[in-house]
Amino acid sequence: MIRIAICDDEKTMSDNIKTMVSDFFCGKNMQIAIVQFSCGEELLNYGRQIDILFLDIQMKTINGMETARILRERGFQGFLIFMTILKEMVFEAFGVQAYDYLVKPIKESHFQKTMERLFVSIQNANETNLLVQKGCESSIIPFDKIIFCEIIDRKVYLHLTSSEVVDYYERIENLERKLGSSFFRCHRSFLINLRHLKSYKNGTAYMEDGRQIPVSRLRSKEFSNVILQYMKTGI
Repeated sequence: MIRIAICDDEKTMSDNIKTMVSDFFCGKNMQIAIVQFSCGEELLNYGRQIDILFLDIQMKTINGMETARILRERGFQGFLIFMTILKEMVFEAFGVQAYDYLVKPIKESHFQKTMERLFVSIQNANETNLLVQKGCESSIIPFDKIIFCEIIDRKVYLHLTSSEVVDYYERIENLERKLGSSFFRCHRSFLINLRHLKSYKNGTAYMEDGRQIPVSRLRSKEFSNVILQYMKTGI
């Protein structure tokens, strides 16, 4: 599921964006969840994951630009799209890694163009994220949130740092190609994230969450070399 937030102190504008966003992703057969905020303070107090943020710049008390700066400082890595009446304000957007901006009143053609480009970016985000498709439901999972992947009867189980387990159908060969260089297939049924490897001893990989993952004898030597290389380079 893609988590989307809209922050605008004009309720009519916020509702219009919500409708357009819902219609767009419905047409792509992607499941989304949308939350709305009327000010920057509400957004900053939310504390949950946001994948896409539509943020008005001109708001009372704390404006959208300052809100974005604080979010980025806190580690927000989602796609940021500004909404503004004043086009010249967008030049400040580079400092907070804004994906795009929409000038009010928002034209449907501009909105669609931005969303189509965003959709491609989401699909191509596999350098640092995994796009999981489960029926009509889609979700974006950052690589660094995955501790290890377990494969049972052609079904993948992603064990996350949040203790959540996400399951879906995927061939392990396809999954291995999608994941970054920090992942290693230590066993026919396991892919582990070296970033979350605590130690390795006697054919067992000890992960940060306490799980013990078997390393096959055929892969043990290669695994040892990969660990040494990772310790040197971090990639």
